[in-house]
Amino acid sequence: MTARYTLIVGTKNWSSWSLRPYLALRATGAAFEEVVIQLDRPLTKSEILAHSPAGRVPVLKIDEAGETTTVFDSLAICETLAERFPKADLWPADWRARAMARSYAAEMHSGFAALRSTLPMDIAQILPAPQLNDAVKADIARILEAWSEVLARYGKDGGFLFGRFSIADCMYGPVVTRFLTYGIALPEIVEAYCARMMALPAMKDWLEDAKKEVAAGLARAMT
Repeated sequence: MTARYTLIVGTKNWSSWSLRPYLALRATGAAFEEVVIQLDRPLTKSEILAHSPAGRVPVLKIDEAGETTTVFDSLAICETLAERFPKADLWPADWRARAMARSYAAEMHSGFAALRSTLPMDIAQILPAPQLNDAVKADIARILEAWSEVLARYGKDGGFLFGRFSIADCMYGPVVTRFLTYGIALPEIVEAYCARMMALPAMKDWLEDAKKEVAAGLARAMT
């Protein structure tokens, strides 16, 4: 029996954690349904809780053999997809590259808080960069250093961080959009990488949906 996949995501213009597993799921080639929950609204929490007890998006539901399995957290969803779709090669084949890719993905998952808070994802717009404090500058420098290193080592084999597109690229996809939204200066090798990421059909589709949200007047709730 073929499994049925449903991905529940948040507002596409600024739900960075939702974009990550979306890119991974698109890379598998699997058909899936998508549910978009608008964030920062009075009913947002209850709408998300209807899909997951964690109360956060994204959520992946896998319906198979009469049973529904709910997977939450971006990295957990990506890892599940890598297991279920081994032919998609969502991790590098070489164990050394795979170990490094996992390390970089986990670093994104748990770090860069200063960059996240100061440069929130706003993929459909070009905005002036705010004043960057030392912590944000350090986050940016670390990411640019890391990307430049692995692109120089592996990028020639496919153009992405570890050659072929992988979960590492999924995890850093929202950072690509942040750099472009706020006009962060990038070295040539990183600028070319960002262009390749934005040229992905999955990224283009996500961006189109985000632009429609902005056109519809969706914005973060102000308190």
